[in-house]
Amino acid sequence: MSELETPAVAAARAAGIDFTVTRHGRVGSLEEAAAARGVEPRDLIKTLVVRRATDEHLLVLVGGDRRFSWPKLRAELGTNRLSMPDAAEAQRVTGYERGTITPFGTVRPLEVVADANIAGRTISLGAGAHGAGLTVAADDVVRLFGARLADISDTA
Repeated sequence: MSELETPAVAAARAAGIDFTVTRHGRVGSLEEAAAARGVEPRDLIKTLVVRRATDEHLLVLVGGDRRFSWPKLRAELGTNRLSMPDAAEAQRVTGYERGTITPFGTVRPLEVVADANIAGRTISLGAGAHGAGLTVAADDVVRLFGARLADISDTA
């Protein structure tokens, strides 16, 4: 299989961090994707786009075994007004289709809030294409994006 080249892969390479790219094609569940990437479901990270205000967005990183918590994120950011954009807006803001979104190689830099549960682990994020992932050290992701680590999830 040829090497995957997406803005995400190029950005990870340019950052000079250790990472691997896994291509596995379409899968039917988070568990299947985790197995295909060789990680536990908790280490398969969901990257969600959240709208704070008109044309002001951020990325939220949550492990696959956790459920994103709106109340916790609102408290962390000190705001009551947050929403999830539709698929077209999420793609316009990141450059990626839903299911492929990653903080690497977005159209413009976005604030990143990461669930505290990812710290110190090896994680797999979207690689900018369906059926592909970037496996990286969570601490490198937090450092590279100046991510805020916070309790923003609940058990699934």
